[in-house]
Amino acid sequence: MTARHNPQERTNEVEEVKNLIKQNKAMGIASLQKVRAPQLQELRRKLKDNASFLVVKNTLMKRAIEECKEKPELREIGKKLSGSNLFLFTNLNPFKLVLLLEKSKIKTTARAGDTAAHDVIVPAGNTGLPPGPIISQLGAVGLPTRIEAGSVWVSRDTLVAKEGELISARLATVLSKLGIKSVEVGLTMTTAYDDGLLIAEEQLQLDLEGIQRSIEEAHAWAFNLSLNSGYPVPENVLLLLQRAHREAYSLALSTDMCSRDTIADLIRKAHAEMSSLLSKCEDLSSAS
Repeated sequence: MTARHNPQERTNEVEEVKNLIKQNKAMGIASLQKVRAPQLQELRRKLKDNASFLVVKNTLMKRAIEECKEKPELREIGKKLSGSNLFLFTNLNPFKLVLLLEKSKIKTTARAGDTAAHDVIVPAGNTGLPPGPIISQLGAVGLPTRIEAGSVWVSRDTLVAKEGELISARLATVLSKLGIKSVEVGLTMTTAYDDGLLIAEEQLQLDLEGIQRSIEEAHAWAFNLSLNSGYPVPENVLLLLQRAHREAYSLALSTDMCSRDTIADLIRKAHAEMSSLLSKCEDLSSAS
């Protein structure tokens, strides 16, 4: 949404924001720093069925929040607004919106000052570039080269930037020429409001692998506890029955309880004991 200077238009814009706040139970704020216009267009397409978003001046958003008496908790967000922001409005759980934003991130070529999204490794092989100034440019960022069949080749896989490092203008130029996408661009929610609850940025960070491990560990502990305490549930009843059968069978054998299930093992047990006794008798007879 572009800035407007006509007072009536600003009033209309504030009303539009107020309506979005009232119609949706959740609102998210994401920084627009280093977010590129093509990505916003793609994001709008991906979110059209789940969320709406606006780019408005912070002053207009603060005014809309102040006038939205139904949601007084939003005023805390209004006090902290700074920089260029995108405002998202949705009835989704904010954490689902965070996941959607994560999935909408794309890898692209770096610009000077961007942060490497991962360890950036230039693979060995043909660059497809002819000899010339590119040789010194590659060498300046630590890439060993050779000329072969009229092209410049990188001699070995080379790490040129570690995850989280800033990418220099020189390296950004080289990576662009090599077509290597080393940065990830997208929106990251800095705060969210969900039906009266304010959620800070650190609380919105989702470690899905860690959460999955925690759930798996909790399941394992609960499952073992249910087995050890003999508490039957659909997930463990088969194992409990198998364990009960083994224990009952072992008890029947140890007490010589005869049944259709134990008769064969009891006969084998008796035969083994008889053979052992006979062997001892024969040993005593031989010794005398």
